[in-house]
Amino acid sequence: MKNILIFSLVGWVLLGCSSEETLHCDYGYTNTKEALASCNKAAEQGEALAQIYLGNKYQHGKGEVTRDFAQAVYWYKKAADQDWATAQYDLGQMYFRGEGVTQDYNEAFKWFKKAAEQGDAKVQHILGAMYDHGKGVVENDKQAIHWYRKAAEQNHAPAQSNLGVLYAKGEGVMQDFVVAHMWFNIASLSGYKKASEMRALFTKYLTSTQRSESEELAKEWVAEQRVEKD
Repeated sequence: MKNILIFSLVGWVLLGCSSEETLHCDYGYTNTKEALASCNKAAEQGEALAQIYLGNKYQHGKGEVTRDFAQAVYWYKKAADQDWATAQYDLGQMYFRGEGVTQDYNEAFKWFKKAAEQGDAKVQHILGAMYDHGKGVVENDKQAIHWYRKAAEQNHAPAQSNLGVLYAKGEGVMQDFVVAHMWFNIASLSGYKKASEMRALFTKYLTSTQRSESEELAKEWVAEQRVEKD
């Protein structure tokens, strides 16, 4: 399956951003030490947003905080256990990369799945890729399709492109170059360069009638998305 995939699981997780910092626990403070103390207090009292804030600080070594992956894992875990998807995603990244913990793809998969089930498109894409590559879970093309589709339906361009790849190869679904081309078309609309490259590659396998059909399907999909948003 994997030589044609245009998505690198490792690259995506490594490049993926951690959750955005919340400003609630340090809001109004001009003294950074006092702000940090405020956030520590809130985190110790179980406030998940403050725990995520501290996890982010320790992960990246920001401000008064020296980088400490073990502390980042500690605080992300506190918030993840409260079912915060952003913390579950961040914790999954730490396990995937082996930062502050022993690298463990199975554990990473567990936390990514929890976040994905809450509807986070970027994590749904990662989960699809883990099923696709058999990373942290037994390889399963149907599950890869399932999670790519969930992310694709939220207009996640890399997931749309990977969905196209699986349709083109007939893995997890019946092979269908028209539908594959449709997904490459849709992903290309977001400016996703790799999707544009794949669209160009597969265009030569389609007749002019099939290309027209693919383009029409892509237009219909985009139109339906706009109606749903309205």
